[in-house]
Amino acid sequence: MSWHVVHLADVAATHWRNGGGLTRELAAQPAGADWQWRMSVAEVAQSGPFSRFEGTTRWFAVLQGAGVVLDVRTPSDSSVASATEHRLTVQEPPLCFDGAATTDCQLIAGPTQDFNLMVQDSSLPARMQRVSGDLHTAVSAMQTIAVYAINTGARVQFDAEDLLVPPATLVWRTLRKSATVEVHAPHALWMEVSSL
Repeated sequence: MSWHVVHLADVAATHWRNGGGLTRELAAQPAGADWQWRMSVAEVAQSGPFSRFEGTTRWFAVLQGAGVVLDVRTPSDSSVASATEHRLTVQEPPLCFDGAATTDCQLIAGPTQDFNLMVQDSSLPARMQRVSGDLHTAVSAMQTIAVYAINTGARVQFDAEDLLVPPATLVWRTLRKSATVEVHAPHALWMEVSSL
């Protein structure tokens, strides 16, 4: 399978499920409402609650803007909600949290653009990390890998292949065999999701 290439500018925006912002869905597998994983970019113009996604693990990273403070409230064993506050900027690592949690977003200083990776089945291991320079990693077969170039381009070396990724573009593919991947980028996101 070759790379899927998705330019943010080519994707139409849709309203959040709770109407509090706009989302551009860049990729989902399988496509449609019954996805197991989903990658999207959100435009957050005002403070307010996030939509809840039951049974979902979620990764969140700020792409542009001053950042956000997320108040994430998850049910505890004692049925008393426990809250954790997270201050996220373009320098902070992505945050992983329960998509079913009650999450309130406070903008630090104006609108932000943010990246979301959501995995429907918590038994599917996944991760997201920032790339600021070089990333060299070995990836197992039956993994979906993805790179999102933020505001600068990225270079992805996949075994013998060499791919240049323009800014504001997602590339992804599902591996049929193990591979070595290198990512060279000043500002990018690297993602892995175990396949079904």
